[in-house]
Amino acid sequence: IKTSDQLHLPVPDAKFETVVVKPSEIQQDMVQALSERAAEVHSGSVDPSVDNMLKITSDGRKIGLDQRLMNSALPDDPNSKLNACVNNVLRIWNDTKEQKLTQLIFCDMSTPKGDGSFNVYDDIRSKLLNAGVPEQEIEFIHNADTENKKAELFSKVRSGQVRVLLGSTQRMGAGTNCQQKLVALHHLDCPWRPADLQQREGRIIRQGNENAEVDIYSYVTEGTFDAYLYQLVERKQKFIAQIMTSKSPVRSAEDVDEQALSYAEIKALASGNPLIKEKMDLDIEVSKLKLLKGNHLSQRYALE
Repeated sequence: IKTSDQLHLPVPDAKFETVVVKPSEIQQDMVQALSERAAEVHSGSVDPSVDNMLKITSDGRKIGLDQRLMNSALPDDPNSKLNACVNNVLRIWNDTKEQKLTQLIFCDMSTPKGDGSFNVYDDIRSKLLNAGVPEQEIEFIHNADTENKKAELFSKVRSGQVRVLLGSTQRMGAGTNCQQKLVALHHLDCPWRPADLQQREGRIIRQGNENAEVDIYSYVTEGTFDAYLYQLVERKQKFIAQIMTSKSPVRSAEDVDEQALSYAEIKALASGNPLIKEKMDLDIEVSKLKLLKGNHLSQRYALE
């Protein structure tokens, strides 16, 4: 087995950026209400068919993404991560007009229903259209419902005719080959599995991309479930990274994988405590030194 750190494929350098936004007062109240609901479920005073931890977690993810997913009558918070994403997409769209460079937006929740109800996809699309992005340059992967339509859509992205493509990990993950002009990727939400994040990022950090450097943005709403979700993914990623490496395998699970570092950073930023960030950095430094020590010792044994 060859792992990616041994292959040295000609892929672009990725710059990871975490965009942390403050929650609105409504979002804060909603998260508070979730903790009260969780306490009731935990005490057993609620029937599981009425409310349960899965429902609470699902609502928590919705609140972190956009408060209007809980109630479409709520106002659009100008400082939400959805609007932060739209601003970034527009800036990059303007800056790369001449080269016709393209962008991907990943969001696994709130996909287009087509029934006029609020969803993240249509909201982003209407905001980009209002800002002057031509209609034919924005597409949803969900509209390409056959293999032929998908192939046609991907060729449009490769040529720069479609410059902003929105989709979910399931529909736009493995098998999506449209990397040629991709310059930025946006994670609007956090999937459950580390493999899903790697699938997403594998669309842009890929052979055949004309750009030497690409940007990957992760959007986090502070004080919501976002921090918890990244923590879960990070914990899973640590164990996977232990095995999927060409270096000396480590016997205890530590942060030894670069992928986990950006999750750790996201988690610390989302929790809003600077000491957590410092602890993360020190933990990472210690684990790197442990790994170097392990490699050094195994080299010595080999030489003996």
